[in-house]
This record gives sequence, structure tokens and C-alpha cells, in this order.
Amino acid sequence: MRKYLRTLALLFTVPAMAQTPTAQLELEKKFDGLIDAKHIGENIRLLSAKPHAIGSAQGKLVAEQILAQFKSYGWDAKIETYHVLFPTPKERVLELTGPVKYKAVLREPVLKEDGTSGQDGQLPTYNAWSADGDVEAELVYVNFGLPADYEQLEKLGVDVKGKIVIARYGRSWRGIKPKIAQEHGAIGCIIYADPKEDGYYQGEVYPKGPYKNEFGVQRGSVMDIVKYPGDPLTPGTASTENAQRLDRLNAPNLLKIPVLPISAHDAKPLLAALEGAVPPPDWRGAFPFTYHVGPGKTKVHLKVAFNWDIKPAYNVIATLKGSQYPDQWVIRGNHHDAWVNGAADPISGLASLLEEAKAIGELAKSGHQFKRTLVYCAWDGEEPGLLGSTEWVEDHQAELQQKTVAYINTDGNGRGFLEAGGSHALEGLVGDIAKHVQDPQTKVSVWERSKAQLVANAASVKTKKELLARESVKLGALGSGSDYSTFLQHAGIPVLNLAFGGEDEAGEYHSIYDSYDMFVRFKDPGFAYGVTLSQVAGRSAIRLADADLLPFDFRKLHKTINGYVGELQAVLETERENTQVENQLVGSNVYRLAADPKEKVALPVAKDEVPYLDFSPLQNALNGLDKAAARIADTVAKQGGSPVLNKALYQAEQQLLTQQGLPRRDWYKHTIYAPGFYTGYGVKTLPGIREAIEQRNWKEAQEQIGIVSAAVNKLTSYLNQIL
Repeated sequence: MRKYLRTLALLFTVPAMAQTPTAQLELEKKFDGLIDAKHIGENIRLLSAKPHAIGSAQGKLVAEQILAQFKSYGWDAKIETYHVLFPTPKERVLELTGPVKYKAVLREPVLKEDGTSGQDGQLPTYNAWSADGDVEAELVYVNFGLPADYEQLEKLGVDVKGKIVIARYGRSWRGIKPKIAQEHGAIGCIIYADPKEDGYYQGEVYPKGPYKNEFGVQRGSVMDIVKYPGDPLTPGTASTENAQRLDRLNAPNLLKIPVLPISAHDAKPLLAALEGAVPPPDWRGAFPFTYHVGPGKTKVHLKVAFNWDIKPAYNVIATLKGSQYPDQWVIRGNHHDAWVNGAADPISGLASLLEEAKAIGELAKSGHQFKRTLVYCAWDGEEPGLLGSTEWVEDHQAELQQKTVAYINTDGNGRGFLEAGGSHALEGLVGDIAKHVQDPQTKVSVWERSKAQLVANAASVKTKKELLARESVKLGALGSGSDYSTFLQHAGIPVLNLAFGGEDEAGEYHSIYDSYDMFVRFKDPGFAYGVTLSQVAGRSAIRLADADLLPFDFRKLHKTINGYVGELQAVLETERENTQVENQLVGSNVYRLAADPKEKVALPVAKDEVPYLDFSPLQNALNGLDKAAARIADTVAKQGGSPVLNKALYQAEQQLLTQQGLPRRDWYKHTIYAPGFYTGYGVKTLPGIREAIEQRNWKEAQEQIGIVSAAVNKLTSYLNQIL
């Protein structure tokens, strides 16, 4: 496949590169020459040498090691400490109590091939923010535990109220699974790793291959971050030492039921014991037996208890003051905490960030004066729920909204293709940089290689043609799951999120096997893509730091939002047609006649017809934005930049915030991007409108059209005032 992709990439006619000033390209060439793969590898080894979760002694040591590196590179660096709630397990029990007995192992074995897998200080396998609980009940298999799965269970006549559910990892962020289970009345939730998703069904398992072995477990947070991230006890305000805190039991984003992640090894006897209906084919994983949903005689006992402690979170903040515009900041960040050793997540991204800081420091020492202030950050507490970055932004929000040009985020990194998302007004910036950075395997640009991959995997000839005609990178919309979230969705600060991946598939995620030994074998041997990430992210930072005219193009933003509106109209029309057909079938008794009379299943019922929604206010608003974006692009092309103009450009994204926030989660203020209420990490674009349509709340959908229209009009008026 790689050889084919390289050949395909070389066939492209690449458009002429943007007219980036020669001096800037020369600076970036010098910057590239200072990036060292060997040093990136040394940092991955150093910083993943021991487990270093938030609040641990080793976590503090890692922060101090990062601080020392920044200072040695010539940066003004400090640690900013917040005091956040972080639960750790003190008791975990899972037992199959009937019809047969089984006690879950709940641990991952030491492997001789993995030198750090037997270390002290490892957090046990658990889900942070589970409630304390001791429950015993019948077991029900709920597939991925998504809303559609519960609809299927209803059709099968299965109710999870008063039951313990078992869901497999995949298709959504893990925290959505217990959230939906709780909404349906379940009293406990088990999340397991089915080998179909990242185990032997995909390839050889660790340590022979990269995929999850039968004992591997994905730790992780189940905080309801779609309500708000950060310390659950201080929503909207910083968790300083003397902060006012909510009672934990009243925190809106914490679960009320116990949750526990388990391995395939521990899940197998539980699922094998289930009886009841055989689920549809897409519910069946890769275990060698027939899957059933239950309930019945199969009962489990689940008991978990936690230490609910306030822990220090150590954010490392390094600053290189700008020579001309010290109050305009370009911020770059990656977290440093890990569930265990975290070589891939997050140290691979952090090592690239530190290499950028080293190279930038060398450029400064050699005489280059960056025009704007660069702020490089290593966040603590990302894994439990974006704790460090959220508390820092909430603490400094007013200043950040005045000064921040953009926030550039990375997290884990690996071998493969450029993955870029963020504020669409910055699409041109990323596109131009991607054409100047070389892919280490194919020796074409990372843009060409990523485009080749998209074309090769496109599902239709029409899509292939559209992709072949594309002239630049298209940024993805961002939901949640990393430290950009608070900057963008709460404070309205432009963001980019960058990574490489796609040829580093594995099953180590959040397990003890996310180690240096695993990383150098399967994720990025030779650290070539660590270098490439430094080149893309570092160029983004220094280009923003030195730009006479900041590269915000609101024509890209208009085009993107306009596309989202078209998508919503298509979704609405499809829902209207489907409702009409389904109601006709219900009325004709087709489902009753087709049902097996021996099976007790719920038959579909007629739905309310889909009403007309008036999108004209939003379409009119977008027409205004189109004209304003074109005018400002034409004007700045002729006149160039100025400090006042540049500040106005980077603050424009804030106009898309709505003071009241999104329905049922007012912490999220951005009208264009948000994590989905039932997807978690996955983005919902135009979230207020889209989710109202998905929930068939037509009144709210029309109200949200008005709210988004007002935000777009506000942005248009703002841009017109700049001219």
C-alpha cells in the first residue's frame, strides 16, 4: 500500500506554493536543520521511563525535567500549580456469580519483552470518575452502548433498568457508554476490549505484534466532558488552592453508577454465560461463541471504591518574549501526564514540542528576534479530563482572549499521514506549511501524501475526482479529547490540532504497554515522524510569531459553515422522507405481520412528521459573511498588516461565541464546533441546531438557527468594522 500511495502522490499536479517570503522560508529551513530525531527519541525514553500520572511523585519529577529543559534552551519558564480532584482506586472487584463462578483478574501481566511493564507506581486498570458502588444484578450486553443500541434492545424486548450492562470499547468516547446506561436505568457498567476492534482480529498481538493482547485494558476518564471539562468541582473557575468547590456528589458532570474497564480475558466468560436473544450481526465481536444479549441467569457482582483526593497539577509554562508585539501570544501545548508510562500518549507529541523549543531557542541565541511572544506549555492532568489546560485557561481567560493569536496543540504521534483540525480561517496557513514539509517515507510533501491516502481510500469515483481537484489541506472540525477544547469552545481562541498517524495502529492505548519498547518497534521507529511533527507544528508557531499580516482567511470559514448548513438541510430532508415511509409501514401493519408471534418484541410506532424549518435567517447571515470576508481579504492584500488589524483578526473567532452557551451545557459557548452530547470526542458542527434535529426537538432547532444566525451576523459586523 505504501508504494502505491507514493506513486499516486507523484502523479498529482501540485499547485504553485503560496508566496511565503523568502526570508521566512530560509528561517524555517534553519529551524528544520535544528530538529534532531535522536534527541526526540532520547526524550521519549527519558520522560516515559516510569509511570507518571497526575498527582504522583514521578509526575512532579517529569514536570521539573521539562522545566529544566525549557530553561536550558533559553526560555523563561515556570510551573503554575492548580489543585484538582483526582480519584484513584482503592478497591476493584468483578465476579460472575451465576450460573457459573468466575473472578476477574483485573490486571495486566509483566512481559519480558517490555522493560517497564513490571514497574511500581502503575495505576490499576480503572475508569476515573466512576462512582463508588457495590452492586449485583443480571448482566445485559449492549454492544457499543450507544443510543441506537438501546433502540435495538427495545425492539428485542430487553430493558436494562436495574441491570448491569457490558459494552465494548469503540464507536464513541468511553464516557458516553456509562452515561447512556445510567440514563436507561442501569445500576453499573462494564466496558471491555473486544478483540475485533484492536485485538487478534486486527493482527498479531503484543509483544509479537502491536495489537492488544487478551489481558490489555484501556484505562480512561468517564467524566461527562460534554457538559464541561476540567476539575468537576470548579466549573468555569480556576482550581486554585483556596477555590470555592462544589460538593462532589452534586457535580453535574460526574456519574452516579459504578464503572469498570476490563480485558478481553475477563470479558470472555461473562459474555459466554449470557443467554437470551442473539443480537444482529453488527453486534457480534470476535470471540469464538455465539453472542447473546441477556438478561437471564447470568449475574455479576461489581464493586469499586476510590480515594477522592485533591492533587496538585503542574503546568509548565515557558515564554520567549516577542521583540515587536510582546502582548500578542502564539501558544503551543502538549500534555505531560500519562495513565502509566505513556510513550505514545502523550510523550511522543511532547518530545516533538520540546525539540521545537530547543530549535527556537537556538534561533533566538543566534540573533533572530521573534516579533510576537511564543508561549510553550506542558499540561498536567489532561488524561482525567483536560484538567491542567482547562484550569489555566479559566484562570487567565480575560488576558488570553486579549492576547492569544492562536493555540497549537499536539498529543500522541506516530507513523503515517498528516492529521490536522482546527479553526477554518487558518486553513491556508496549514495548507502552505504542509506543502513545504517533506514526508520522511515517500520524499514528497506531507500534503501530497495525505491527499494520496484520501484519494486511494475514497469510496466513489466522484469523491476521488473531488479530492484530486483539492488544492490544499482541509482542516477537520474539532470536538474534544485534548487540550485545545477550552481554548476554542469556551474562550473562542483560534486553534490548530496536529498529528501524524494511520500507519501506527496498535492496541497499547492507556495500558501498561504504552512503553518505549512498544513505541520504537511499532509506532515510529527512528522517530522520523517525530521530526516531521516538529517541522509542521514548529513552522506554524514561528510563522504566526513573525507574520506581518496574520494568515486568517474568513472566506474559508464562510465556505465551511455554508457546507455545514447544506449538510443539515440534507439530514432534515432524509429524516422527513424516512419518517413518511416508516409511518406508512406502521399504518399498513407490515411490522406486526412480519413479527414472529413467539417473540416478545416491541413493534415500531408512528413518529411525528418532520416540520418545515426556516434556514433563511442563517442563509442570509452567511451571505453577509461571504461579502465581508471577501472585502477584508481584498483590503488586507492591498494594505498589508498592522498591530491593530492583526489583533482584530485573531479576536474575530470570539464573535462566534454565544453568551448563553449550548442547550443543557452552557460551558460550551462556540456556535460552530462542540463535542457531541452522545459522541464525546466526536465533533458536532453547528451543534445547537444539529443535536436538536437529532433529538427531534423542532422548536429548539428553530431557536438555535436564530442563535447561530445572530453569531454569524455578529462576526460579519465585526469584520465590516475592521475595514
